[in-house]
Amino acid sequence: EVQLVASGGGLVQAGGSLRLSCAASGFISDDYVIVWFRQAPGKGREGVSCIIGSDGSTVYADSVKGRFTISRDNAKTTVYLQMNSLKPEDTAVYYCAAGSFVREISKAREYNYWGQGTQVTVSS
Repeated sequence: EVQLVASGGGLVQAGGSLRLSCAASGFISDDYVIVWFRQAPGKGREGVSCIIGSDGSTVYADSVKGRFTISRDNAKTTVYLQMNSLKPEDTAVYYCAAGSFVREISKAREYNYWGQGTQVTVSS
């Protein structure tokens, strides 16, 4: 059983930075994709970024390209989301999730395991 614990959210002014962490326990094979989604009030869950277990390749939503960086530690047990140049529209609950044999990386239904979410609030 895979368990994910997300942390690192908080309140920051526009232009500031935060680093989110997603600590994974249990069996994580190279087949897994680890993804960050976010959900703002009244909106659907949006894929932000993911890292692919087999080769470490990364994907970003257009809305965060150039500002956010996803990475992982050498043990592949913790995935980070470095968020720079934050904007008020980045305000949301951020979730990490994991899935194997993911076909559509932006689709929440592809992921079997979810962390509890961490709130990010960016003030203007």
